[in-house]
Amino acid sequence: MRLQPRQQLLDVWRALTATAYPNRKWEWNGRAEPNSVGDAEQLLCLLYPATELSSLALDRPDAMASDVQNTLKDLGDPIRIPQVVIDVIADYVARYTDEDGEPEFGGGSYLRTHGAGPVPEDGPPELSADQRKLGIVDSYSMSVTLCLAALGFLSVFDQSVRRADLKSRVKDLQASIGKRLTSAMIGLLRSFTVQAAEPDSEVARAMISTVNQTGAPEHIVLEELRTRLAGLRTRLRDDVRIGIDRETVDLDNDNLVFECGWSWGIAHNAKPVEINLDEAGLDVKPRICDQDGIADARPYLYSTVVALDGINDLLSARTAELGLLNDAQVRLAEALRIRWTLTQRYWSTIARFGDQQWPLEDVPWRTSDGEESDYFSLLVSAVLVQDLQDRQATDDDLNRAVSVFESLAERGRITRRVMTTDPNVQMHVPGVQMRLGGTETIGPQLYWSVADFAPLLLKRTLQAARLSGNVTARNRLLRLAETTMEHLARRQIRQGPATGLWDDPSEVLFPYDERKPEEAPSWYLTERVIEALVAAARMFAEQPLRSAAVIVRTHDLLNEAEHLLNQELLSADATAAVRSKLGEIEAKLVRARNVVNDRPGTANALTVDALLKLDQIAIGHDDASRSF
Repeated sequence: MRLQPRQQLLDVWRALTATAYPNRKWEWNGRAEPNSVGDAEQLLCLLYPATELSSLALDRPDAMASDVQNTLKDLGDPIRIPQVVIDVIADYVARYTDEDGEPEFGGGSYLRTHGAGPVPEDGPPELSADQRKLGIVDSYSMSVTLCLAALGFLSVFDQSVRRADLKSRVKDLQASIGKRLTSAMIGLLRSFTVQAAEPDSEVARAMISTVNQTGAPEHIVLEELRTRLAGLRTRLRDDVRIGIDRETVDLDNDNLVFECGWSWGIAHNAKPVEINLDEAGLDVKPRICDQDGIADARPYLYSTVVALDGINDLLSARTAELGLLNDAQVRLAEALRIRWTLTQRYWSTIARFGDQQWPLEDVPWRTSDGEESDYFSLLVSAVLVQDLQDRQATDDDLNRAVSVFESLAERGRITRRVMTTDPNVQMHVPGVQMRLGGTETIGPQLYWSVADFAPLLLKRTLQAARLSGNVTARNRLLRLAETTMEHLARRQIRQGPATGLWDDPSEVLFPYDERKPEEAPSWYLTERVIEALVAAARMFAEQPLRSAAVIVRTHDLLNEAEHLLNQELLSADATAAVRSKLGEIEAKLVRARNVVNDRPGTANALTVDALLKLDQIAIGHDDASRSF
């Protein structure tokens, strides 16, 4: 299936408005009861493409593209559409702000009280009130992305506002969003954790077995691991101070193995965070600065990838260009940037450890708590691609990553058919169950279901293709991306108001079962497909890949064509028609020479066309000479 991100995004917007804005009023609906994560995902389905892709912008009414206007006509005309967006943003912020004015980040209906096994006959236990309000890294990260998108939208839209009441409303909304953004950033800071373990512990043995791809003696692998991670250990010890309890995280002992990343929420040993209220534009310190955490103080791969994505938006060029952060947020962003960099380098080092087979190539990945899944391999691949994007990637790195993605696509039934009673289907539906360690202290044990294997594969495949400088590797990645998009297209809802949204897996994942088609949208999956389509649009917006061989060949053809052109220009008896044709040929060759390094294929085609026209003139000369 051909990737056409603009058209596919417009199709999703058309389905989104039919579902979420049926009676000229935004409805927070979907498959799950409204919660801070799901509602952010629903709003980002509209706001994320509109703020990431200038051709789909909604913040300049007089410059809104005609196809965008037509797609969103149910929201109103170009003047009305931005005001509807403002209404929806304001409604979201109000819904997830408590009576004390504190932002809320609870997982709510996304939380589960039973794992992968069958549901008890008497039903799953009820969530406690405290558990429903638990701040989740998903909510912190999604709020960072949403707040930045909203602030960017308001910043641009405000430039075209003339009404005093609307200007005042925009200013108040910016303040409310800024407060939520600050709290979300603090939540991410306090959810970052480092786990250190004795070499003979189960955690250390699991880590060593994952990286030991050659069967080398354990003490040799341990020593090499210490050597490769020495620089990261030093930076974690010296540069990561905010929110980390130095008494419980021993990075001074070089004998300990460690891992870093994000827990599912604020870690139980997280220290309070101080903030300058004047710089933050706040009257009181946010409650999240001091509230107790209960999450296991160990990295969760899923939460780590989610956090890295949110921080990536914080560090984007657009955030800096629009000046979306105040002084306090700039300081928080710098602290998060350090964690973002070190975490990527850590997992990239672990994924590529050794001199022969990468641990990442040994699918499935095994985590430090002993769990194994192809999904974990995909998560580590996601961090690797992000790290390679942040620095210079080698052809070898990307070529090996291509093989990993292709292997995961096969095992995940993206490029292979589903078998009867296929266990790999569980990775998609109901998804991989993540035990939220620590929640049992305030109620029943809680779980988080992650079911974004296909859109995550699509997004990271496209990001890797954008990085690749190898034509063969990029073609393999693009073919895989198209196949993954075809898989996702077959999972679109096909009946009811949500037609065109996701997710109805009955056809592609359950061909042997009689399942009732889904009609309610999953904003969780739909938002992640949109992220992947935005990644596709960014890749296509860049210059095409340039082949060195084509550049060399085109230069050779240009030399021949220009020489033949000069010979023709020496002719004294050329007719006016021939001279006109020679002028056209010269223009083609000038154009070819100008674009040969950036668009060698185009230059090649222009040069070949010029050579054909020169040959036609030469044939004319031959015919004329024979006639005498």
